[in-house]
Amino acid sequence: MPTLSAKDFLLWEKKQLSKGGEKPSFSLLLESVGGVTQCTLNKAKINDQNNIYINNLNLIESLWEDHLSKLTPIQYLCGYTYWRDLKIKVSRKVLIPRPETELIIDIVQKKIVKNPQKLFFAELGTGSGAVAIALALANPLWVGIATDIDKDAIAIATSNFNSFCNKSNLSFCCGDWWNPLNNFKGKLDIVISNPPYIPKDVYEALPKGVKNFEPKISLFGGEDGLDHIREIVKKAPFYLKEHGWLIIENHFDQGEVVKKLFIKNRFKFVEVLKDFAGIGRFTIGRYK
Repeated sequence: MPTLSAKDFLLWEKKQLSKGGEKPSFSLLLESVGGVTQCTLNKAKINDQNNIYINNLNLIESLWEDHLSKLTPIQYLCGYTYWRDLKIKVSRKVLIPRPETELIIDIVQKKIVKNPQKLFFAELGTGSGAVAIALALANPLWVGIATDIDKDAIAIATSNFNSFCNKSNLSFCCGDWWNPLNNFKGKLDIVISNPPYIPKDVYEALPKGVKNFEPKISLFGGEDGLDHIREIVKKAPFYLKEHGWLIIENHFDQGEVVKKLFIKNRFKFVEVLKDFAGIGRFTIGRYK
C-alpha cells in the first residue's frame, strides 16, 4: 500500500481539486477507492507529519479525470453513496438518492406516526431501496414491501437491505407501481413514492451529468411530468386502509396540482410540505 506523508498527500489532493470538481465528490472517491476516510483527512490537516496510507493512487486520478471530462456521477464511479446514515450501493440502473428525499423519513416519523406501533407500509418505485430500508431499519415492528419495475433495481435494493441487517421485515417485488400489491388491497397503512416526475421540457434541459447517466425511466414523467403521479394517486384508495396515508415526492412546481389530485380522489388533511430549500416538494394526504 503506497504511503505518503500527510504534507505530500494534501499537496496531491490540492492538485487534483485544481483540475475542477467538488471536494465532497473527491472525498467520496478517496474513501471508496483509496481507503482514506474523512477522519484520516482531518487528522492530516491537524498534523501534516503523519503518514497517509492510500490504495489505487493512479486509479483515483483516472476516475477523477473520468468524472471531470465525461461528467460521470462520482457515485456511479464509486459504486455507492451516503444517504442519511446509510451507505447505499448504486449503479446506473438506479437513480442516485437525493438529500432532499431524506425528509420523507422525517415526515413519516414525526408527522404521520407519532407513536411506535406495528404498521404495514409500501414504497412504489424503490430504486436503490434507500427510503424503504431507512423506514424498515428505524421501525423493526413494521412490515414493508418495496416495488420497482426494473429487476436490476430490485436486485440492488435487496442487496442493500441484506448488507445492513438480517431482518425480514422488508421484501422487494418486481412490477409496475401497484401491480405487485394486488394481494394487499385495503391493507396498507402508509404508501410512499418518489416517482418519475420531470416534465418533458425540463428533462430535455437537464445537466449532462444527470441526463446522460441516470436512468430515464426514473426521471421522465411525461409531457407535464404527472403521468405516474396520476396513476399512483388514482389507484391508492384501492390499496390503503381507511385513514391510511399517501406520500408523494413531486417536482418543485407541481405541489398544488398534486394536492388537487389527492382531494379529487377522496384524500383528506392534504398538505404540500417544503424541503430544505423551502420548495413544496412533498404532498401528503390521509384516505377518507
